[in-house]
This record gives sequence, structure tokens and C-alpha cells, in this order.
Amino acid sequence: LATPYEEERRASGLIFSGIYNSTSGVNDTNQFIQAEPITKDLNPINGSIQKLFARETDLIVFQEDRVSKVLYGKSLVHSSDGSASLTTIEKVLGQDVAYSGEYGISINPESFANYGGNMYFTDAARGTVLRLGQDGLTPISYYGMKSYFKNTLYGFKNKFNIGGIDPRNHQYVLSMNQSEM
Repeated sequence: LATPYEEERRASGLIFSGIYNSTSGVNDTNQFIQAEPITKDLNPINGSIQKLFARETDLIVFQEDRVSKVLYGKSLVHSSDGSASLTTIEKVLGQDVAYSGEYGISINPESFANYGGNMYFTDAARGTVLRLGQDGLTPISYYGMKSYFKNTLYGFKNKFNIGGIDPRNHQYVLSMNQSEM
């Protein structure tokens, strides 16, 4: 190379390597071929990527101020009447589709928990506890505890909010620590 290589941090971008297949013995996870479309950049205005979660045929991306899904090997094609249809594409990571609502995971990926097809997490910057399900994002803290979580989480986005699932009672459990870890 004419210029020396150096580390690059992509806070709002994804890069992926070659494939891994244990049955055929193919392990190309150390190959990053620049001639192939191996990157996906998300809008840096929404902050850095804090958590990735694979769900069925999509990759759920949690940024500080937005939650979206990146389609695997497909993209949405919109027609003039406003309808959309899926089409296959050559790239591994297709279009990113934002979930409605002005929410993200702040800088608390440790608040994430998955159970029964639903994902639970906190958005400390907005003082909200959220559920991401088939119907989209739902601020579950608005059901009887809006002011409590707004007062407790808001302003403490640099603190630890550890989330988990109680499978016996089917509940999201949240432990909030207001001292820095």
C-alpha cells in the first residue's frame, strides 16, 4: 500500500467477513475482501451502535437514539402507490428500516433482554422502558410508572441498567445502579 494501514473505528457502521460453515469446513471469517460489498453504514446522527441481535431473517440494530432492522439479503422496493415488496439483492446486508418512535437503547446495552419473541430494554436518555415486539416499539413504562422511570432513568444515562427475564413469572426485571461502574 502507498499509505500505511491503521485502525478505523466505525461507530455507526457494520462490516462483515467471509462465511463460516462447519459442515463443509469453510472458515473465511478472517477475510475482508474490499471488492465485495461488505459494509453497511447507518446514520451517525442516531449515535453509535450499542447492540446487535439476530432475529429470524433480520438483524436488529440498537443505536443510541434509534432502533432499526437491517434486512438479510433482501431490500424493500416501493411503488408509486406507496406499497412495498421484498426483492433479493446480492449484498448480505440490505436496507435498514427504522421502527417508529423516537427511541434507542442509549448507552445501556446491558439493559437488553429477549423472551418469547419480545425484546426489552431501556432508553435512559428519554427515561423509558421499552418492548420491541411484532407490533413495533411500545413504551411499557407508560403503563402506570411513567413518572417513576422518567425521574429514575433520565439524566443517568452513564449508569448501569441491567435487564433480565424472570421466566417463571414472565416478567422483565430491571436493576438500576446510579453509581458508575
